[in-house]
Amino acid sequence: MALPSPNLDDRRFQDLVDEAKRRVQRNCPEWTDHNVSDPGVTLIETFAFMVDSMLYRLNRVPGLHYLKFLDLIGVRLFPPTAAAVDVTYWLSAAQESAVVVPGGSQVSSARIDAEEPVVFTTERELDIVPCSLAKVVTGTADRTDELASAPIPCFSAQPAPGDTLLFGLSNAVPSCAVLLRVECEAQGVGVDPKDPPWIWEAWNGSAWTACEVESDTTGGFNKPGDIVVHLPAGHATSIVGRQLAGWLRCRLTEPAPGQRFYRDSPQLRAVTARTMGGTVPAIHADVIRNEQAGFGEGVPGLRYPLEHAPIVAGDPLTALVGDDEWTEVTSFAQSGPDDRHFMVDRGAGELVFGPAVREPDGSLRLYGAVPAKGAAIVLPEYRTGGGRRGNVARNVLVVQRDPVPFVSTVTNRRPASGGVDGESVDDAATRGPLVLRTRDRAVTAEDYEALAREAAPDAARVRCVPASPDSAAVRVLVVPAVANTAELPFGDLRPGDVLLSRIRDHLEARRCIGARISVEPPYYQGVTVVAQIQAKARTSPDALRTAALEALFSYLHPVTGGPDGTGWPFGRPVQAGEIYAVLQRLPGIDMVDDVRLFGADPRTGERGSAVPRLELPVNGLVYSYGHQVRVTRP
Repeated sequence: MALPSPNLDDRRFQDLVDEAKRRVQRNCPEWTDHNVSDPGVTLIETFAFMVDSMLYRLNRVPGLHYLKFLDLIGVRLFPPTAAAVDVTYWLSAAQESAVVVPGGSQVSSARIDAEEPVVFTTERELDIVPCSLAKVVTGTADRTDELASAPIPCFSAQPAPGDTLLFGLSNAVPSCAVLLRVECEAQGVGVDPKDPPWIWEAWNGSAWTACEVESDTTGGFNKPGDIVVHLPAGHATSIVGRQLAGWLRCRLTEPAPGQRFYRDSPQLRAVTARTMGGTVPAIHADVIRNEQAGFGEGVPGLRYPLEHAPIVAGDPLTALVGDDEWTEVTSFAQSGPDDRHFMVDRGAGELVFGPAVREPDGSLRLYGAVPAKGAAIVLPEYRTGGGRRGNVARNVLVVQRDPVPFVSTVTNRRPASGGVDGESVDDAATRGPLVLRTRDRAVTAEDYEALAREAAPDAARVRCVPASPDSAAVRVLVVPAVANTAELPFGDLRPGDVLLSRIRDHLEARRCIGARISVEPPYYQGVTVVAQIQAKARTSPDALRTAALEALFSYLHPVTGGPDGTGWPFGRPVQAGEIYAVLQRLPGIDMVDDVRLFGADPRTGERGSAVPRLELPVNGLVYSYGHQVRVTRP
């Protein structure tokens, strides 16, 4: 299959001839003979033939020429960004000594047919530290000895929000998964066993931080079972109530609307603790260490290709030239002759050292120091790979490419996110005029958006809105890249602090004097659609209900929804009429009987009353929350 050819100028021979004749009629009205026998027309056709040949050759300009033209105006292709996710290693059984997962260990998806697996690399070493239960505290009373002889109440006699049950582990187990095996008596009356009003927290030495509960088979401490809790990376041993331990606690919370609360306290008869796994961050990239790019030649402007390309976006790199450390910069404009600076062409995978420019007086000025002749140029570490292929769904990374003793399985408990492909030449050509217009300065809202995307190409969407009509403050709204799934966990739409800080620092250096910048997530308006539809004959109601829910989650999506499929427009209201249209397009549907819209709070689950139109503020996006579809037959 031939590569598509660009069409810079679509005029052909006859178009050129006709255009020349029209110009003749306008500029030389005395020339009236335009037949092919006229010598002047012969000359026109001759030149048209030559121009047509030149246009044919011009339309064969390869993409490399575009890159060179863009490079002349300071536009470089954005490199790919790597998806990131936490992967959990599960032990085959509890161990008496720590199990170490080396940093740089690789996990991947299972191979499917001829498709290459998606490979992730752990970013640091993980110590899966063993532990046991040392203390049990209810409120402020140590019940460890009492528990050995008789059951104890988990909470106060009349449970209330704020009651706590503390488990003191023998030592801190940061980033580990702890299995609590408990024996309880079914006396926790009033609570829903599937939805107890509690939260699990771990002490990090200065504050209690929330933990994730993997599973709970105790029914809210109402029957014997297991609770698997993932502790945060900051878990530390500390003294709580005069007891030194690695503390983990269960705290009762205010019940949410519709949630049932304890009327009586459950009874705890026995409990044990042990470490069953650990979690470590991983990235969809290969980590290359101590690569020697070449040797210095004592002349400026040298380029050194690396063995692997592209280099994923991230923190500035450092290089060792001989025994000296050199720093990556984005431009040599501020570099002097003694500054140990270099640039990185991340798309091509090249190290670029500063040039020498001849001044008007004939002297040469060095923009950056020159590597000494014979000095080894080594890159201690960089990452290659990335791309949106790394945005895998949860429980996809299940293969240990680097097996670890005593580890039975590995998985990613959440979807990976943040992977973005490198910028295409067409996208860079569109961005080029914006770069020339902004001149690396933020004045208009479009300038802020363009510069924010330059700082964070891994962000899914960026929008700039004024804080108020009379204020100089600017609000930059950031939507992070999320997994390619219709139904999103609400927490995935919260951009990370690192991403927000990167954009904020980039804009602070380029804002107008007096402008105040706030980089923050949008306001997400939860939307619940309750619809009743009729299915055609021979259409499965269950299949139609599933298709209707998928259509609603896809349309009311902050990143891939909306009328154009590019994300719900900021501030655009939601109307019941367009929901009718979305559902009516489904195959197998006969009629949409009723559609109701409800505003919802995704954090608390509270819903408002039914409305025909749901208004959004200028910084608002929709978030699908708990749609309900009823399917009937005519």
